[in-house]
Amino acid sequence: MTYVTRLRLQSGDRDALDSVVEGIKSTAERKGAALKGPHSHPPRTLGVPRHARLHADDDRRFDDWEYTVFSRELEIHGHDGLARDVASRELPDSVHVEVEVKRIRGMGRR
Repeated sequence: MTYVTRLRLQSGDRDALDSVVEGIKSTAERKGAALKGPHSHPPRTLGVPRHARLHADDDRRFDDWEYTVFSRELEIHGHDGLARDVASRELPDSVHVEVEVKRIRGMGRR
């Protein structure tokens, strides 16, 4: 059976994110793993409300704090050792990673 490992990486620091993705990509090329991606998604701008005071009766607010989140998606087909290595790798604090593993059966198998 083949395993497909999907990595979703997100960060507010585009340079750190691109550095991590390039590291994963070069490792996959060096080990001969089948890699799909990196796929870039459009950056999202998020806003966080900021209240002027902590008192519940005070409705005064500052402008929302806005920040941009960049994301990349990669898939590693087979090569379980590389997927395990990438998932357990030390990443910068500014980069968030989600790992999803799927098992794919070959044609004609039950």
